[in-house]
Amino acid sequence: MKIRGRVIVVGLGVMAAAFTMAQRAEATLGGTADSVTTDRAALSAARRATTVLPNYTVQEIVSDAVRIREYVSSAGVVFAISWDGLIHPDLTTLLGSYASEYRQAEHDTPRHMGVRRREVRGSQVVVEKWGHMRNLRGRAYAPALVPAGVSLDELK
Repeated sequence: MKIRGRVIVVGLGVMAAAFTMAQRAEATLGGTADSVTTDRAALSAARRATTVLPNYTVQEIVSDAVRIREYVSSAGVVFAISWDGLIHPDLTTLLGSYASEYRQAEHDTPRHMGVRRREVRGSQVVVEKWGHMRNLRGRAYAPALVPAGVSLDELK
């Protein structure tokens, strides 16, 4: 009986870990369009608008402090994110599996005094931030996921 109880406890622990990992795997950049809902909940934001364009769809979510646009390809993959607002959003949530690469690239990228624009390039992700207090902007994208025919200038 004692062994059976331990097996059940271990089984529940494995299931909980798998569920947690599955949620993280869905995280935003590089994730499916369903991850927009996950981001909305994580950021306590409301879905505001969906814009359908020929090569992709833009899903916009808004919180009290920031507006985030997530660009979803016709294959259903989030290939870019942009934002503007009072703060920069939590990029750990938005970058998903690319977050650790971004953090390492950010650490390796020198800062230049007096420059308000910063670009951090990893091997698979690019994050750009600019603006000033109360008007912060940025975008992040995975170059390999950007659909053919989409210009980076469209990601605003």
